[in-house]
Amino acid sequence: MPLSPVALVPVAALAALLLSPSATAAVTAVGASGFVVHLEADTTLAPGAAWTRLGRPADWWSGAHTYSGKSANLSLELAPGGCFCEALPGGGFVRHLEVAYVLPGRVLRLTGALGPLQPMGLGGALTFTLTPAAGGTHLVVDYAVAGFAPHGFEGLAGAVDGVLAEQLARLAQP
Repeated sequence: MPLSPVALVPVAALAALLLSPSATAAVTAVGASGFVVHLEADTTLAPGAAWTRLGRPADWWSGAHTYSGKSANLSLELAPGGCFCEALPGGGFVRHLEVAYVLPGRVLRLTGALGPLQPMGLGGALTFTLTPAAGGTHLVVDYAVAGFAPHGFEGLAGAVDGVLAEQLARLAQP
């Protein structure tokens, strides 16, 4: 069952941000046709380890933000047109995002709409950028979403920001 926008802002997202002092999250733009979210965090993971972890969303994406309730059902194929997919009971699946750009060890860009944005017909570009930093890796996540939302993008943008902040905090955990 798809998650509602209200279900996208758990207390855990706020807690994850508060527990990660080097993390920042912000809705940087909201307009009539979309929004942009920008997040940053530092991890003690070396760049290669951070890249490997990024490629295994089952290890860091919260099961609370999946259709199946289990992050173990997530997979990511780092290949042209690869799928950030989720296996569902009975042989079903969800194609959350599609791999559009890979610069190994440095940049991963996925296109599509996450969660409740998908049935709304919205589109987006979710970009992960990894940069070597003293003591680990600096992680940047940008998600630009566009389309038409009959009730506007303010609430959606904040909810998506909260969910992605939680995922980035989980990704940054060693």
